[in-house]
Amino acid sequence: MSHTGTLVLIMAAAVLAPLLAKGAARRIRVPLVIFEIALGILVGPDVLDLARPDQIIDVLADLGLAMLIFLAGYEIEFAAVRGVTLRRAAGAWLCSLGLGIALALWISGGDTYRAFVIGTALTSTALGTVLPILRDRGELRTPLGTVVSTFGAVGEFGPVVAMALLLSGRKPGQSAALLIAFGVITAAVVWWALRPRPPWFSRMVDETLHSSGQFAVRFVMLLLAVMIALAQAFGLDILLGAFAAGALTRLVLHGAAPDHSAEVMGRVEALGFGFLVPLFYVVTGIEFDLGALLDGGRALALLPVFLLLFLLVRGGPVLLLAPRDLPVPDRRALALYASTCLPLVVAITTIGVDQKVLDSDEAAALVGAAMLSVLLLPLLATRLRRVGRADPQGRASEQSEAW
Repeated sequence: MSHTGTLVLIMAAAVLAPLLAKGAARRIRVPLVIFEIALGILVGPDVLDLARPDQIIDVLADLGLAMLIFLAGYEIEFAAVRGVTLRRAAGAWLCSLGLGIALALWISGGDTYRAFVIGTALTSTALGTVLPILRDRGELRTPLGTVVSTFGAVGEFGPVVAMALLLSGRKPGQSAALLIAFGVITAAVVWWALRPRPPWFSRMVDETLHSSGQFAVRFVMLLLAVMIALAQAFGLDILLGAFAAGALTRLVLHGAAPDHSAEVMGRVEALGFGFLVPLFYVVTGIEFDLGALLDGGRALALLPVFLLLFLLVRGGPVLLLAPRDLPVPDRRALALYASTCLPLVVAITTIGVDQKVLDSDEAAALVGAAMLSVLLLPLLATRLRRVGRADPQGRASEQSEAW
């Protein structure tokens, strides 16, 4: 099938997915991304064989992943993501990385590079998947939402940095030097972003917001392209540039056009969640190696093992280092939300398979476990919070617990 026909099928799946999610919500709340991936698997080569991605579709899918990470970076409120919570989040992620690599060394039989791939994948958090769930439930601005944003931001940013250091194929010292150089330039861009914008900038945003000019939206897209290009120029993963672009966009828009920032980002989100992000998830399903998962007993056996490892490696340290003033049900929910992963697992396993250090069955098991984490863990987090709130004795124990 031509790339135009494949694109039609992908967008048809993207339109059908929210309809299925809406219908399923009458009985159980299933994240939209599950339907997008499942429909991709359905039309992909392992089931109906109606769609096969080509170079154009792959480029669009890469843009979708970049947009997803960009929007995750934009969601970070720097006024809230700091202090003790940030230190706890960073400490939890570093513990996850050490534990993940140690367990991955055992799984891989001592293969160091394979252990880096698997161990890094075990430490990620799907912030771009979790935040929309919290936002749809009206919990994004609650104390739990703020803490999830902080721990999730570190869970997104940490693996991206680890990918640059450990999975680039360069010596760690060289990778670190390039990462520092990228950080210095990014810091300079942050300094520029924090400076007052000239009056003409705000006027252009206001005058073109409801015209074909769309200056602010075009400026945001330029910032995203520049940061991705900068990351590529330094030999770093484009996700690092996308995340930095999202954070910078918040600084620029809230500083230069605070009255219009929400409307501008609403239009950017419409482009992202209306086209690029669902395209990425559907293509993920199309490229998912279902045959490797079902044909080999080892891959199928590894799937629940990796799901448990996501909970142990990522959720365990988060549960131990969660803020002390957070109620017990919220701490447990935080650990489950932090263990929810998918986009970076796809990116990391793709690198591992491309560099021939990760077998396709292991990659399929990791991605399959990540898909299950998106399906199961947010639902379990919601149920645990609901049960905790309904138990008067549990509430009393929450209030009296001391760290």
